[in-house]
Amino acid sequence: MKRMAEGPQPDLINEPPHYNQGEIECIDAIKAATGVGFEYALQANVIKYLWRYRDKDHPMQDLLKARWYLEELIDLHKSKHD
Repeated sequence: MKRMAEGPQPDLINEPPHYNQGEIECIDAIKAATGVGFEYALQANVIKYLWRYRDKDHPMQDLLKARWYLEELIDLHKSKHD
């Protein structure tokens, strides 16, 4: 018999728990480390997730991750032009 997990399931798209080290989220560390190159890191992740989603067990998860990074890139450009 499969045991049901207790408590709410983690949001693997918007807040994956494995992306945190202590109180620092990986995306924030990448942003701090790359400076103006951050938008290229976002673009690379969009490409990465779109490139391989068909080969994954959960393709929708990779499509949603690609969308997350694309929305971050859009927000970055909006803030530059506001």
